[in-house]
Amino acid sequence: MAERIRTFWKGQLRLALVTIPVRLVTALAKEKQIHFHQVDRTTKQRIRYEKVAPGIGEVPKEDIVYGYEVEPGNYVLLEEEELENLKLESRHTIELVQFVEACDIDPLYFERPYYVVPDGEDAEEPYRVIRDALRSEDKVGIGQLTLRGRENLVALKPCGKGLMLETLRYASDIKDADAIFEGIGNMRLRQDLIEMAKDLIDQRSAPFDPAAYKNHYAEALRQLVHSKMKGGKVAVGEEEAEPAGGKVIDFTEALRRSLRRSGAAARTRSETPARRSTSKARARAKR
Repeated sequence: MAERIRTFWKGQLRLALVTIPVRLVTALAKEKQIHFHQVDRTTKQRIRYEKVAPGIGEVPKEDIVYGYEVEPGNYVLLEEEELENLKLESRHTIELVQFVEACDIDPLYFERPYYVVPDGEDAEEPYRVIRDALRSEDKVGIGQLTLRGRENLVALKPCGKGLMLETLRYASDIKDADAIFEGIGNMRLRQDLIEMAKDLIDQRSAPFDPAAYKNHYAEALRQLVHSKMKGGKVAVGEEEAEPAGGKVIDFTEALRRSLRRSGAAARTRSETPARRSTSKARARAKR
């Protein structure tokens, strides 16, 4: 590969009797993420956290073990070696045990993405076979994988020239939506409001392009840091906001105004229904 990439996990992908050596590479660009440290204002020293026990003070690293709390204050102690020796097949193997339609998995279950790459020249051909078969059938492979001491449910799917693995949340990790939304009424809605909302959605519909969206907070923060580094005065731009006590418009009027604005924007783009259909077909072809 042209770019040197750090391997996050190394093992094998298995489908029935087919075993393929693979590596996992995180799909997230950490260098683009913003991280803060806590610093003492006076000394400019970074705040560190010590591992201490009440009445004892700081505990040496060699005296720290894992504890599973069976009841308040009572623990079963586990050594790191004991956890490492747990005989879980999913620690070293991603076994695909089921295949589902790509649209069958609710986006709520997806957690973290990783790129899966073949590990060695001999692995590339079977890797590509699995990739192309999944893409042809529009299916996602389901299995399990142990990462960082936790067995994860995972989904494997084609991604460009390769494969992507996404960790999934278990059903027990998700709150019951019915219980959360039970207070929302079910009275009949005005059909004209629904039609206006549908028109607004249609006018603003387009193929999803993630590159079109920027992290404005991150950019503003970088500018702030750069300004402070130069020692200059930080200028904060004013945002246009509704004055306190401003006029409140009802939902119907808000929809009408949104439709008028979107309609004007749509006319400037001069997008015809034929072009819109072509865009949708192109988006489906990319998927």
